[in-house]
Amino acid sequence: MANYTVKDIQALRERTGAGMMDVKKALDEAEGDADKALEIIRVKGLQGASKREGRAAAEGLIAATVKDGVGVMIEINSETDFVAKSDKFIELGNTVLEVAATSGADNVEALLAADYNGNPLGDFVKEEGALLGEKVEVRRIARLEGAYVDPYLHKTSADLPAQVGVLVAVDADSDAAQTAAHDVAVHIAAMSPTYLNRDEVPEDIVANERRIAEETARAEGKPERAMQNIIEGRLTGYFKEVALLDQPFAKDTKTTVGKVLEEADTKALAFARFRVGA
Repeated sequence: MANYTVKDIQALRERTGAGMMDVKKALDEAEGDADKALEIIRVKGLQGASKREGRAAAEGLIAATVKDGVGVMIEINSETDFVAKSDKFIELGNTVLEVAATSGADNVEALLAADYNGNPLGDFVKEEGALLGEKVEVRRIARLEGAYVDPYLHKTSADLPAQVGVLVAVDADSDAAQTAAHDVAVHIAAMSPTYLNRDEVPEDIVANERRIAEETARAEGKPERAMQNIIEGRLTGYFKEVALLDQPFAKDTKTTVGKVLEEADTKALAFARFRVGA
């Protein structure tokens, strides 16, 4: 019989997150050698990972950081919220974020190929997923630059890590600009704009919204002489829904996000909003 104790089993379980029977089998196979047992668990975990490829990884966390005017945000997914709120998964998220910030990667492919302790980060993510016993994947990354970038993370549940994350980059670094940028970041988390301003809305989408507005107005029997004003009014309503700067400001709906930034003597350069699984 292999020479190991209950404490050895507990220690290896803490290192790997593996089940008790899996740990005992690994220690038996390794004749009590904890390092060999760890390797066995990793190998078996990696084999199991291939069986998990088809599973949906819809839980997870959002993490963000800002260094020297560059904001970076990542989403990393797991299969269950049980794993998503575990210390080991949160630590993995922090590691992925650190590599994202230091590597300069601006897409997932580049991030997973980035170096981590002499190997691609993607290999480490896969190994950690194997130890966690679930499919784990880095879903997306955002990188924004500005005179000031505000990161905002929002928890939708007290026992889960952040499920919503926002980055807002502005062109000024004054106290007023920083305050406005943060307020706008909170607004974005709540109101989910799609575009920075109405000019960013693709022409084909605008044309389609214009067509729908006209057809609706005609179906309602609106007078021809008022048709153009009605169409433009409904387009303006659409822009208020999807374009950040046109949206009524969440903290004071009598003004717009654009006006809030203007009063702070700054302009929004870009934003990114992630929600886990969305």
